Amino acid sequence: MYAFLFRPRQLAACAAGLALAAAAAAAAPVVGNPQAGQVVFKLCASCHQVGPRARGGFGPQLTGVIGRKAASTGDYHYSEAMRKSGIVWSEERLAAFIRDPDRVVPGTRMRFWGISDAQKIADLLAYLKAGAQ
Repeated sequence: MYAFLFRPRQLAACAAGLALAAAAAAAAPVVGNPQAGQVVFKLCASCHQVGPRARGGFGPQLTGVIGRKAASTGDYHYSEAMRKSGIVWSEERLAAFIRDPDRVVPGTRMRFWGISDAQKIADLLAYLKAGAQ
């Protein structure tokens, strides 16, 4: 709209600066909030438990899930797909699973549409790391 006020070099430099700023913002990691993650966990709580007395029920217990091998708790009967996945739950892998379970482990029995909001996923992971130990 106001491009006529700038010389071509200035306009190109401005556009390049905006592109770099946008790329930096997109690449910045999202920081999770454990308290907000506890609220997000309510979406999971009908199937999963966390904490010192957590047990497998409709889904496996999630206490200490980050760093744990998939299908490794003894109190839940996992799907064959999960048992054969060979996954160790890193934050990145768990975030991808929360986003789209069937894509990460095709054949999983987890019936969940996923969470697409990166902030909610980061909050949930922060809760699982800090508050759900």
